[in-house]
Amino acid sequence: MRFQLLLTGNEIMSGDTVDSNSSMIAQRLLREGYWIDRKVTVGDDMQELVDEINSISKDSDVLIVNGGLGPTIDDLTAEALAQAAGVELVEHADAKHHVVTWCEGRGFTANQANLKQAILPEGVSLLDNTVGSAVGFALTLNDCLVMCTPGVPSELRAMLDNAVVPMLSTHYPVGHAPQILRYQTFGLGESGAQQMLDDAYPDWPDNIEIGFRAGAPMLEMKLRVDPSCSDEQRDHWEAKFLEVIGSYVVGRDETRLPQAIVQSLTERGQQIALAESCTGGLIASMITSVPGSSVVFEAGIVSYSNAIKQSQLGVSEQTLSQFGAVSEQCVLEMAAGVLAISNADYAVAVSGIAGPDGGTDQKPVGTVWIAWGKKGKLKAREFNYPVNRSMFQTIVSALALDLVRREILELPEEPAYFQRWTRKT
Repeated sequence: MRFQLLLTGNEIMSGDTVDSNSSMIAQRLLREGYWIDRKVTVGDDMQELVDEINSISKDSDVLIVNGGLGPTIDDLTAEALAQAAGVELVEHADAKHHVVTWCEGRGFTANQANLKQAILPEGVSLLDNTVGSAVGFALTLNDCLVMCTPGVPSELRAMLDNAVVPMLSTHYPVGHAPQILRYQTFGLGESGAQQMLDDAYPDWPDNIEIGFRAGAPMLEMKLRVDPSCSDEQRDHWEAKFLEVIGSYVVGRDETRLPQAIVQSLTERGQQIALAESCTGGLIASMITSVPGSSVVFEAGIVSYSNAIKQSQLGVSEQTLSQFGAVSEQCVLEMAAGVLAISNADYAVAVSGIAGPDGGTDQKPVGTVWIAWGKKGKLKAREFNYPVNRSMFQTIVSALALDLVRREILELPEEPAYFQRWTRKT
């Protein structure tokens, strides 16, 4: 079967709105065994929409149109589909009932603009919208099932589950969907991870595809297991996969570094404390965003000034004058200081130069020192990540969390980023 997407909207074409809906559709359908072959995006132009609907429907089994179902003049999908199919636009009684009921439930009476959403191509089937006012709809054109869906992400998500997937399973049932095994990793790039796997297993099977989705600071790696693959074969190659990249795996599915830290500390009945400078409290914010973090998060001090480093964390004046705030000696004393004033088992301390100014030849912008570990067993290391200020803080925060994650799990090997993110002198 051939599936295609048609995204519509001037706001997408101009870049004012980032297209996340196509990703949502593709991921949701993949879980059911359907693969998106192609997507096209056009603006709010009637003739372009009509031409694309006609053209794509002749080359597809399923066309999902996204956007353009609302009440305003630039919502053109219903009229475009009617023109493409050569049918009239008519008032759909069930669609009108939905719009009227939706408006009344929010304390107002549907006006003509609202009721425009009930004027649909003759003969369509409705796709229930349990969230918004605009129903979706579907009809068959050129032997292609054309399904029109709303552009509002929350409405689209609900419609995929409640209407789109059930209709697809009725029209185009699949025997078995591919299984997707998702891993969230930190510290690997796509090319580096692929090379590691190629070197270790040049005989990797064709029916277990390796995929990547990069997104700073994490890299998602996926194993797409074909239905032809037996459980034994899947388990065998998943184990091989984890042999190579296991230490970089933060967690499965949607697990990120903060969740992994909170889970690991909770399981061990331990706590963590933070001493932050260049990250400005971002590490603490990441941890405390996780439900249940109060059990493991003891304290966080944002010691941005040298005076606070001295008065609150016990960093010595001699250390600051001799080595500076961005130094091994300073972050070790910061970490020791926050452990001394808390009951935490682990500490992380960071001090760096986020930029865009403040760097020197000896300590350029992007330099950061991180200390981590337990009382009496603290480590420190310098890294260099010369990017914009916001990205620097994001990466440093993730890096600090990963270092303490590795410490908690007692992972023995040195991660590849120790070399990749170390400044060459």
